[in-house]
Amino acid sequence: MHNKINSHRFPAIAVLAALLCFCLLTAVPAFAQGPAVQEITGTINPGGLDIFMVPGLKEGQTLYVSMEHISGNLDPVIYLAPAEVDLNALIGGYLAEVQRLLDSSEYPLAELPALADRTFLAWDDDSGEGYNTALEFKIPQDGDYILGASGALSSAGRETSGVYRLLIGLDAPEVLSGEAVPGEVFLAFQNDELLGMPGRVQKYSGSLTDGEPLVTLPLYDFDPGTTLYAFVVATSGNLKPILVLRDFGDKPVGVANLQGTNSQASLEYELPQGGQAYSLDIYSTPIGGEPTSGDFRLLAGVDAPEVLTGQAEQNSQRVLRTPVEVQTGLKLQQIVMIDQSNEIMRAVGTIQLSWNDQKLAFSPDECNCEVKEYTENEFNQFLEDTGGDWPDFTFFNQQGNRWTLSRVVQVLPDGSVTYLERFSTDFQLNFDFSKYPFDVEDFYIYADLVYPEDRYVMVPTEGFSEIDPEHGEDEFILTGFDTSVSSVISSRAYPVSRFTFHFNAPRYLMYYLFRIFIPVLLIILISYITFFLKDFTRRIEVATGNVLLFIAFSWSLAEDYPRMGYLTFLDAIMAITFIINTLVVIYNVYLKWLESTERREQAERIDRIADVAYPLSYLLAFGLTILIFFF
Repeated sequence: MHNKINSHRFPAIAVLAALLCFCLLTAVPAFAQGPAVQEITGTINPGGLDIFMVPGLKEGQTLYVSMEHISGNLDPVIYLAPAEVDLNALIGGYLAEVQRLLDSSEYPLAELPALADRTFLAWDDDSGEGYNTALEFKIPQDGDYILGASGALSSAGRETSGVYRLLIGLDAPEVLSGEAVPGEVFLAFQNDELLGMPGRVQKYSGSLTDGEPLVTLPLYDFDPGTTLYAFVVATSGNLKPILVLRDFGDKPVGVANLQGTNSQASLEYELPQGGQAYSLDIYSTPIGGEPTSGDFRLLAGVDAPEVLTGQAEQNSQRVLRTPVEVQTGLKLQQIVMIDQSNEIMRAVGTIQLSWNDQKLAFSPDECNCEVKEYTENEFNQFLEDTGGDWPDFTFFNQQGNRWTLSRVVQVLPDGSVTYLERFSTDFQLNFDFSKYPFDVEDFYIYADLVYPEDRYVMVPTEGFSEIDPEHGEDEFILTGFDTSVSSVISSRAYPVSRFTFHFNAPRYLMYYLFRIFIPVLLIILISYITFFLKDFTRRIEVATGNVLLFIAFSWSLAEDYPRMGYLTFLDAIMAITFIINTLVVIYNVYLKWLESTERREQAERIDRIADVAYPLSYLLAFGLTILIFFF
């Protein structure tokens, strides 16, 4: 059975076993009896360094070391130094020299190998297959040695990370090809304490309210034998926090302040079986049936007991898997149709999502490429690589199908992902036609994430979103827009992140001026002109014809009218015009009746008043309508 050791601190029993092995190795020259090979697997975090002690090496033995990346974009490099060296001073001096080269040298990368030669007994980068390492070193004298493993050029600002496989062998050259068969021996054991590395500590601040009495914080995966420490304290309000640690099956495995008697809570939990998919829940304690509320501060640490004091300082090591930020942008490229009667907009656009997923990180030597692309045919492979865990989304106000015209996913070696989709669909709108056609309508496109906001949260992308100048819309004037992100509960039972693309648009008024208002004005003028005819019979004929003309004109516009349950400004204008024109017909009939009863003089006196009253009635009615709808 292969001997595989996780790259982080051993449980106590493993450390004792390693020390016992060390004593046996120093007492008995076991290595002289033949080749020995050990396999170690571990993880290098961005900017991280794993340190191994290789004890009891003998002069004349040959140490073989190979390191290959298993996942992520890790570009491995290994270093060898004597055990008696001050490791912190050695690394500190090396990093200072690297920085000096970066600041002053014209070709710093060309000088880095010589610097490594002067600093370490031996080192290697890229001597194996692809970016993998392969180191051969003849032991110059008996003693213990330190083996360091990290990402290449991390000291020069190039951070790579991922899972690695380390083979260490004595007098076993097959290690260099990675084909050596590991035995049940301990040649090296991890000892990051030589670096004086502190435990991981992270701070988090939040709040609990009546509406949201629970915060769930997923944790990064831990190694067996590590200990989780958590401390939460209320910083405002009457909050009494309850702290619950849950495992991968959502089973509580640790709890603190369950009765809610204190304003702070702390817990300590060792993870002997591994700590994958754990999470921390922070509840507000109800008092008298009402939940307490307020702000809180959380300290979470791994192998950092100082967290329990509430005074630990945060470092660069992450503990809480805080929501992944998804940079989101949308380009509205074409408006195919706006159905105002049904309040539907058919549009073509492109949405972009950008985030980081370490599961997708890769080393460029895997594919001899700087970017991986998943297009239509390969999209199912992308879903398989992510396990379906990606910031999938839906358009909340989408009507019918969303037709995906094209999509592509680009993945960079560090796990940065960009998803681009060009789509076509119908969006439900909510217009307010009360000021039609002088209304300024709001257009909204809502993109909701499928997963809850404790996993993914949207952030507007600077410089991506836009309305294409060739959008194809001829009725509305489209200029500016804005984007925003909010937390909503829409079609899911939990809060999700929503990206909103919004713009408001007035109408082009020239169409309404020539198509509606000028004809209405002409109809009004025709009615007014009849007031200067002295033949009342002819006036009745013209006024009646004018009303019939207005009715036909109204019917011709009916198909373009939005069908609303409330009166619009244009409805009011048309209604006023129809009513007054109808009254004009009745008025002219009345004058004809006066004339037929030999009261012509009375009819003319009344008519002189109407010559002024007719235009004033329109001015008064239209003015009052404007006040009602716009002020």
